[in-house]
Amino acid sequence: MMKRSISLLILFLFALTSCQTSTPSTQEEVPDIPFPDWGDRSALESSLIPLYQDILGEMPDATIYHLDLNINEDLIHISGQEEVRYTNQESIALDEIYFHLMPNYLGEEMKISAVQVSGADVDYSLEKQKTVLHIPLETPLGIGKSLIVKIDFQTTVPIELETNYGILASTEGILSLAHAYPMIAVYDDEGWNIDIPSAQGDVTYLDMSFYLVRVNAPKDLVLVASGNEITHQSTNERQVALYAAAPARDFYLAASEGYVHIQEDFGDYVINSYAPADLEKGAQMAMDAAAASIDLFSKKFAPYPYTEFDIVSTPTLALGIEYPGMTAINIDLFDLSANFGGTPASIYLESTVVHEVGHQWFYHLVGNDQLDEPWLDESLTQYITWQYYLDEYGSNGGAGFAQSLNGRWQRVDHAEVPLGLPVGEYSEGEYSAIIYGRGAFFFEALAEEMGEEVFDTFLADYTQSQAWDIASTESLREIAEKHCDCDLEDLYATWIYPVE
Repeated sequence: MMKRSISLLILFLFALTSCQTSTPSTQEEVPDIPFPDWGDRSALESSLIPLYQDILGEMPDATIYHLDLNINEDLIHISGQEEVRYTNQESIALDEIYFHLMPNYLGEEMKISAVQVSGADVDYSLEKQKTVLHIPLETPLGIGKSLIVKIDFQTTVPIELETNYGILASTEGILSLAHAYPMIAVYDDEGWNIDIPSAQGDVTYLDMSFYLVRVNAPKDLVLVASGNEITHQSTNERQVALYAAAPARDFYLAASEGYVHIQEDFGDYVINSYAPADLEKGAQMAMDAAAASIDLFSKKFAPYPYTEFDIVSTPTLALGIEYPGMTAINIDLFDLSANFGGTPASIYLESTVVHEVGHQWFYHLVGNDQLDEPWLDESLTQYITWQYYLDEYGSNGGAGFAQSLNGRWQRVDHAEVPLGLPVGEYSEGEYSAIIYGRGAFFFEALAEEMGEEVFDTFLADYTQSQAWDIASTESLREIAEKHCDCDLEDLYATWIYPVE
């Protein structure tokens, strides 16, 4: 995620040429589009290219969301209901379940009006400043056993771009719905991960799940969502669309009446780009950058898994933000006549799109704890963006992007702050400089240590062996050492590990 406001980033980057709750008004009878049965995964197959469709059968215990989102005409009030089939994949029985309620962190409010477990009303509580929903289980959930949690909720969307770069906001006629539903927390060797995120960096750490999402919205909205649209019906005033996204770590939706849509078919997948009509040239440029980078990364690491990739322009304060199968890019970058601090918007647009495309491999296909180990996806994604410029523009392009990376690191006078810290342990200036600047140079050093050919083989193996799972600092090291037949302790001590 390129999560620094433009007003700050223009100081760091250099040009590459030298990079009351309400519900929807539903007077009309809206079409009924039923969810498939829990065991029916045929609808999910359409979101994956044929090479990857078998993964659906290889994840029999993945969490499944049946999610309803009803968008009011004001684009501020969302009423929703979700049923989540959760299977205990841990080595112990679980006597409680937690869900993240991110709108209560992201500047507005999510209310919970009812919770059921396997059809029975249950007690629940909101904890951690109402950012998590705690559901005690009367009977512990045994290993390999499943239950269905049903939650009724109402979300109020902020109208100001204040918290975490405006990823959940309704402004300028554009609705950005990030993390707008209760999301089941990750249970790992630390237990339930329910800490409140830092004010900088990414806010989620999520397992792969299967999503079927039914969206009821005003008819004139252009909807852009994770996954594939399975079916769509409309009346005079409303529309209902069913989306399938699987496996996916999250579900994101953006909507506006003002979007125009361009699309290109690249064989196994299509790329869609959405922007206001006067920014269509920027939308085309974004598509071109996405096409080139998806092609490169598919060849180097693993084929892009989905049948769609969507680019959507939003008024976010970040440059760009990654989501499963799509990215939200700052709308200002689509104005190709603009410049920021003397750098053309086109420079930022291309580098941002490529960075966010890279996250489809590192954050999404290969997951990580983005709160505790942000370097695993952000630093690696910066490095492969650097490799894109080398591949696309040769040594001059690569040198230009390296200059921008070095410029970030220079903001802290090239301090050798460890990469392997949680987001919250960096100061605001350190986080960008170290994770987005210094971090890419670690992978350059690792490639030099291993040799370029061995490094390339390692990175492909890391991607493919950790696909659909959660990687860690140590798993990356173990796979690297297997390929180089070497000890990377000293390199990790210099770059990654905190000083004891």
